[in-house]
Amino acid sequence: MAVGRVTIPAKQKALCAADANGAVEIAEGVDVVRCDPDGVLVKTAALALNPVDTKMINGFLGPGCILGFDFAGTVVEIGAAVPASRGLRVGDRVFGCADGVDTRRPLAGAFAEYTTCPASLVVKMHPDQPFADAAAMGTAISSAGLALFRQLGLPLTFEKPRAEDRKKWVLVYGGATSTGTMMIQLLARAGYRVVTTCSPANNDLVAAYGAERAFDYRAPSHAQDIRDLTGNALDYAVDCVTVPSSTKACYAAIGRAGGRYAALDPYEPALASRRAVTPGWILATTISGRGSVWPAPYGRDGDPALRAFGEAYFPAIERILARGADQIKPHPVQVRPGGLEGILEGIDEIRRKEVRGFKLVYPVEW
Repeated sequence: MAVGRVTIPAKQKALCAADANGAVEIAEGVDVVRCDPDGVLVKTAALALNPVDTKMINGFLGPGCILGFDFAGTVVEIGAAVPASRGLRVGDRVFGCADGVDTRRPLAGAFAEYTTCPASLVVKMHPDQPFADAAAMGTAISSAGLALFRQLGLPLTFEKPRAEDRKKWVLVYGGATSTGTMMIQLLARAGYRVVTTCSPANNDLVAAYGAERAFDYRAPSHAQDIRDLTGNALDYAVDCVTVPSSTKACYAAIGRAGGRYAALDPYEPALASRRAVTPGWILATTISGRGSVWPAPYGRDGDPALRAFGEAYFPAIERILARGADQIKPHPVQVRPGGLEGILEGIDEIRRKEVRGFKLVYPVEW
């Protein structure tokens, strides 16, 4: 098939599941995913690893299913139903979060020569933005949006901060994670005061993204210290770590009147039993509205409201980035060679807990 002067091959190279038991392989001759009527087809230029890429494998994949979520690249095809008002053209540089590890759409993962995404959920890159930086942002932006502006219920006002929000504290537990740094800067842009937790070695990092205060998560008193700082009136906590100790700490930090708790993974219900606190957890890929067919507890029904949210949220991100490539920053990236072969090595590094304070990104040349 051809679009203008862009010829799209029928086959490609991709990182795929070799079986349903967690084995992965680099495969040749993999079918190129079809562009949905409301989507775009993107030739990838850089791919990024997330911890989820090391977790959602065994039991989540069928043979031939393409892995990966975070990508940046060039639009080579635009679906027939994408309105001209979306402002996309073949040749535009974009980034996004693909439908990786989805047995309903096995060819839609990011770790391939071509990937696809709804046109309303990709972000056009600033001309000065490198592919490597952009590739590191898709999943973090999706997670931040769903956690902050859906689960916590904060208004989508980071383009035009409201005066009444300027004195409100929000806790980002695990601020030195890739999603944590994204949340911190979006909250700071919206005018909120951000308190976070991290290792003291990362205090300067989280401050650079906009955190006003940081507490050592290993200090026994850190939850009470946050409660004292916020005058026993903290309404919002988002948990980028989501282990029993982080859930307990978030609940302990939330003020006497209660509030809302957002986690990035399923939390233990027994630890989220305080009646005055409304808990919930988010799954970044569900921003497409398609839901999830992953094994319990990750399965989710489709929800058109999430897609509608994404269609308001991503254009706002795009408008901010249009002002300058530094207006929304990725987590610090470490660019690695090797393409798909390098990604296989990176997966092992993440499993060995050797990746801290940066995100692995792999330029790809096809």
